[in-house]
Amino acid sequence: MSLRVNTNIAALNAHRNVQKVNADSVKNLERLSSGMRINTAADGPANLVVSEIMRSQISGLKQAVENSENGVSMVQTAEGALSEVNRLLTNMRQLAVHASNVGVNDERMVAADQSEFANSVKSINRIATNTQFGDKQLLDGSRGANGVANGAGLQFVAASPNTKTSPTKGYEVAITQAATRAQMEGGTALDQDIINAGESLTVTENGRTIQFSTKEGDTVESTINELKRQIRDANLKVEVLDESFDDGVLRLRHIEYGSKNTFSVSSSTPGVLSTRANVTDQAAPGQDVSGTINGEEAIGDGQILAGRSGNQNTEGLKVRYTGEEASEEAGTVTVLQNSLIFQTGSNAGQTVSVSLRDMKASSLGTGVANKSNFLSLEDIDLQNFQGAQDAIKIIDKAINDTTSTRGELGALQKNTLESNISTLRIAVENMVASESVIRDADMAQEMAAFTRNQILTQSSMSVLAHANQNARNVINLLSA
Repeated sequence: MSLRVNTNIAALNAHRNVQKVNADSVKNLERLSSGMRINTAADGPANLVVSEIMRSQISGLKQAVENSENGVSMVQTAEGALSEVNRLLTNMRQLAVHASNVGVNDERMVAADQSEFANSVKSINRIATNTQFGDKQLLDGSRGANGVANGAGLQFVAASPNTKTSPTKGYEVAITQAATRAQMEGGTALDQDIINAGESLTVTENGRTIQFSTKEGDTVESTINELKRQIRDANLKVEVLDESFDDGVLRLRHIEYGSKNTFSVSSSTPGVLSTRANVTDQAAPGQDVSGTINGEEAIGDGQILAGRSGNQNTEGLKVRYTGEEASEEAGTVTVLQNSLIFQTGSNAGQTVSVSLRDMKASSLGTGVANKSNFLSLEDIDLQNFQGAQDAIKIIDKAINDTTSTRGELGALQKNTLESNISTLRIAVENMVASESVIRDADMAQEMAAFTRNQILTQSSMSVLAHANQNARNVINLLSA
């Protein structure tokens, strides 16, 4: 073999291996001390990119869980206040029923009912004004989609979180068909002979039926009044029109508008109500209102015109048109969208919204036709029989308004927020597990590699010493 002293190739080779093994040992120590397989981008560029993206998603998911939990707390605050409003409304309805008992009540009793009713109205207004979560008012109407309608017979009813804020001039409302009610008109007038003969009339509405028979000697007026009373007592949503008193021709009409509402009649004398004797005739159903809002197609239900699902601007917007004639320029409705928005996911657009309606007494029980001309819960006066009767209908509408809002909040809490929390927690668990696979170090594997590298370091140092010893053999050769 050749011996060289100028260049010690064996020593260089041993030195290179010492450096490599030492660098590997340092990397093992870094991973063992940090617990992570990837500490710098150089440890795995592609894996680092994926890992950092997953870390940002995990952070967003954890925050979304907190957001949803805070949303549940807010919803529970609002729903708790509404439960008290429901209790007050139930008590108010009891007062209205008591005030209707005019056969027993005296003036002081009715005045006491009205005083207690007015106090309950103040309590509802106080709850609506004072209920808040942090600095946010919840039930005063400032956290919903609010609107104002301008035009004869046009009223704003509601808007959903999907309804867009309107331009300053509002959305134009065009009515192509006004809502109508089912009506039946007899062809033969009631007269004394028909009444004395014992005319039999049957009226059926929504599964409820009255069978009315005339009494000999009763007048046409008293007979019609008795028919009206029996229909009212049976809770049929049918009214006898006052025009019937003028000529004795019976005219019956459904109380509610729209195609869903109708009734049937029969009479023992042909023409008094039904065309043939004792054969039931069905009243032609009414028509739903039809038209457009902001030029977008809307769905009619009775007098309510609602923006279709999927409409760009007017989805969920509801207006009531009480006019009797179609109008291409019925008016405008101005909408301000201020619904509550919850960020329930880690990415943009992953939100849910809820619109909290105005729960003040002036906004409850609206839109109910009544003879006392009460516009809302706040207008009710129980101090006369008709007022107490109309109050019951308005309070029922207010109870429906409140329970509907509570139902929406309950559905949001249970089916959206709480369900979302469970889903997000599972997602966080799975994402963390995936990120751990990419980035965390296998401690057993790293410890085994570290031990191996330690042995190799000692071995390579020994080899390096031997490589340097080989050069000294040249001195022996020269001294021989």
